[in-house]
This record gives sequence, C-alpha cells and structure tokens, in this order.
Amino acid sequence: METVKRFLKRKNIVISARRYGIDALGAMAQGLFCSLLIGTILNTLGTQFGIGFLQTAIVTIRDAAGYEVSYTIGGLASFMSGAAMAVAIGYALQAPPMVLFSLVTVGFACNILGGAGGPLAVLFVAIIAAEFGKAVSKETKIDILVTPIVTILVGVGTAWLIAPPIGTAASAFGNLIMEATLLQPFFMGILVSVLVGVALTLPISSAAICSVLGLVGLAGGAAVAGCCAQMVGFAVMSFRENGWGGLVSQGLGTSMLQMPNIVRNPRIWIAPTLTSAITGPIATCLFKLEMNGAPINSGMGTCGLCGQIGVWTGWLSPVEKAVSQGAAAITPSAFDWLGLLLISFVLPAILAPAINLACRRLGWVKDGDLTLA
Repeated sequence: METVKRFLKRKNIVISARRYGIDALGAMAQGLFCSLLIGTILNTLGTQFGIGFLQTAIVTIRDAAGYEVSYTIGGLASFMSGAAMAVAIGYALQAPPMVLFSLVTVGFACNILGGAGGPLAVLFVAIIAAEFGKAVSKETKIDILVTPIVTILVGVGTAWLIAPPIGTAASAFGNLIMEATLLQPFFMGILVSVLVGVALTLPISSAAICSVLGLVGLAGGAAVAGCCAQMVGFAVMSFRENGWGGLVSQGLGTSMLQMPNIVRNPRIWIAPTLTSAITGPIATCLFKLEMNGAPINSGMGTCGLCGQIGVWTGWLSPVEKAVSQGAAAITPSAFDWLGLLLISFVLPAILAPAINLACRRLGWVKDGDLTLA
C-alpha cells in the first residue's frame, strides 16, 4: 500500500473530492464557456445584427451518413465543446503536455457518444483518461508513443463503454427536474432556485451542473433566478464594506468570493438564500421565465451577464435541448423583459439587503462580516 501511495504522489495523482468535484468540475465549466457558450453567443450576434462574417459557413464537413454539415465560427466553437472540456479538466488535474494534448480526442469522442448528457460523461471519462495518462507518463524511453496511446485508448474505450448510459441517465434526471417544475412550478421554483444558487456560491460549478443536467425551460429560469439572487444579493448587501470594487467583482464575477466569510459566519448566507427562495417561484409562476439558450447559462447568473444573454438567445433561437422540450422562438414582449430585469437585478438588489438588515438587527450579522479579503 505504501508503494502505491508513493507512486501516486510521485505522479501527482490525487484522489479526492476537491480535485475531482471542485477543481475538475470548475475547469470543465470554463471549457464549456470557451466553446459552446461563446459559440452560441457568436451565432446569435451574427444572426440578430446581420454580421456577415459570423453568419458565413467557413467549413463544410460530410458526416458518417453522407450529409454535408456547414459550420460558422460559432458553430465550430460549439462543435469542439467536448475537446475543450476534456483539455480544461486535464489542465485542472495538472496533466503533463502529452496527456493534455491527447485529451482532445478523448473529449471529442466522449461528448458525441454521451449525447445530451455528454458534459457529464466527459467529466468522468476525462478524469480517468488523464490519470491513466499521468501514471504512464515518462515511465518509458518511448514516452512519445506510450503516453498518447494509453491516454487515447483508455479514454475512448471508457467513453464507448460508459458515455451512452451516463448521458442517458443525466438527460433523464434533467428531464425529470424540468417536468416536475412544469407540474409544480411554485415548489420546484423554490427548490431549483435555492439549490443552484447555493451551488454557485459554493466552490463547485453551478454552470457545469446545469450543463450536465441540461436544465432549460422553467427549471432553467428558476436556476437563473437563484444564481442572480446570490450574486446581486451579496454584491449589494456588502456594498458598505466592499464598495464599487466588491459590487462588480461579486455582481458580474462570482459570489464565491464570500465563501471564507460564510465559513466564519454562515448566517450571512441567509439573506441571498431566502431571496432565491422568493425570486425562484416568481420567475416560474408569475413571469414564466424560461432559459432556452445553452443550459450552461442557467448556472451563470449575472456572471458576465451570461444568464441574461442565455435567456435572450433562447427567446430568439432555442437550442436543440429546449426545442425537444417544446420551446419555440418568440419575439419577447415588454412583460418578458420586465421579468428578466426584475428577477436578475431589481428584486435581488432590494430583497437581500432588506433581509440582511433584519439579520443585523437580530445580531446575526455584524459590520465587517461581509468584507472581502
């Protein structure tokens, strides 16, 4: 056993919840952001603003059935999301270069085999392939052959075995959440909003969670509400301690910056969490707010305004997952825009500070508790 421990330590293979559940998951979300999300945004900008070079097909690929498929710049970015996720995961696991580059093939194959649940399949398979690749890296004199061969064979072989069932399971669970939200929009609005919002503030990736579950529709709208409640809520209610810098870093960056303060005083989390429990059902029951853009947007909140951009792109051109759930392109009304603005910015900016003020008067929150390091 000691020999195995020494080997794992020498190869920097750390089997832990933090390495796989936080570092790898967070990196996967960044890979999705730089491929699928950016691709969706570029396509939408090209279509809505008539930007020629963003609408022009620059590559045409013949698929296995003999059909020709054309891709724009945004289309290519989205098409490579599997490879981007796998490389990002490998980077988070501190994989050496030969392993990292080999993960391109692994991620691409796994995402296709995983179907609608491809992102979750990529997470598992990329971790397995990366760790096996790290284990054999520089162990032989023909490392340039051994390392990529092992990484690719283990990765693609594992993907072939487990990606389809993982994808099916993830898709089914996501569909269950979305169907439950349609049947019980009030209670599920609260549940989804609170849980996804909490996940956003925790050192895990709410964006990756929403992506692997494929959360769109009303459930996606509730997730957006929860994330905005956390980000805008913390940003506004901590303004006296952190000023404009804190407002921007939390409101457009991440409420995860408050985690050290939450550990010291968990009661500072009451206000944004209660806010998400209020705005979630308002989003689902009153405004019928739907996220029909890329599912990753459901877990982004106001980070770079990606949640709001996702709702907008979903209005104009729903993604395939949303279309399969019955979504269709719409021309947003003034009521739709009002709902988006209230849920995303106005209500969190009013409710969270008000609730936090009550917590201050009860002595649960004190001056300095929300100060960012």
